[in-house]
Amino acid sequence: MVAVGSGIISEIAEICHDLKLQGPALIVTGPATSEIVGQDICAHLAQSGFESEMFLSRASRLDEVDRAERLAREAGISFLIAAGGGRSIDIAKLASMRLDVPFLSVPTAASHDGICSAQAALTLNGEATSVSARTPSAIVADTKIISRAPPRLMAAGCGDVISNYTALLDWQLAKRLRNEEYSEYAAALSGMTARMIVELAPTLRPGLEDSAKTVIKALISSGVAMSIAGSSRPASGSEHKFAHAMNRIAPGKALHGELCGLGTIVMMYLHGGDWRMIREALSRLGAPTSAAKLGIDPETIVQALITAHEIRPERYTILDNGLNRRAAEKAAEATGII
Repeated sequence: MVAVGSGIISEIAEICHDLKLQGPALIVTGPATSEIVGQDICAHLAQSGFESEMFLSRASRLDEVDRAERLAREAGISFLIAAGGGRSIDIAKLASMRLDVPFLSVPTAASHDGICSAQAALTLNGEATSVSARTPSAIVADTKIISRAPPRLMAAGCGDVISNYTALLDWQLAKRLRNEEYSEYAAALSGMTARMIVELAPTLRPGLEDSAKTVIKALISSGVAMSIAGSSRPASGSEHKFAHAMNRIAPGKALHGELCGLGTIVMMYLHGGDWRMIREALSRLGAPTSAAKLGIDPETIVQALITAHEIRPERYTILDNGLNRRAAEKAAEATGII
């Protein structure tokens, strides 16, 4: 079930009833998002007779998943509601899978495509790692709340969707060279979603509910494409390897979608595609198109490009054999990343 609209959070109890869910529920949220939406969810559930507990997540780590799971078992939780950004949703995804109970995804920003995918991003041994998890039984996206998120978050979400362009090129390359299983349907949905954001880039504005609705629907579609494919292939390729390499070298310098956007510009150049179109769309959306705009030094970019192929080596991409320093510098300089 997907419910998108202004003020839709007030209908969350009815949505739970429609899904035949019975309490108590565990609300997985963060310290800030608990005030934005978590407490409202508890109040709406209470008015309809649902009991609930609140779990405040503080980091995307496995021990936080363990902590949420323990609380859920102790409280006899029947389902989870993830209210917040990527951290809360990823923790709820994995905890609900371990508990074998449903969960609802309630995003507070249109910043990433993990809203409904079956993948969770957690920090393991100091590195961001994608692990298999549970897909939500419902997505409840309140555009009034999402439109009030910082503009940077929506721009990052657009970068994450636009990165589907090069993810698909990498997937097609793996199909041709490695005979990798390929889903035409998942690829078509992923590609259509990315093209839509690029075409609508001049009209999308932070703070507008219509723009928030467009971006959140695109992110959901991207997540559905991954679910159809049974992996993150339709939305994660060489540009995501670059993003993860950046986080490994310089953690916390930029948002995931921002790094994916930068990576997409460079990887489109390596694929021989229209990287200028990607850069122009990101610029119109207010997303960074150079390292300088993120306060990142050129050497960090070059090192990330050189080492990106080491991330998920089993996933074949255009970076499979790695870039030497000269090739990395040339690609970054030619595209204006550095």
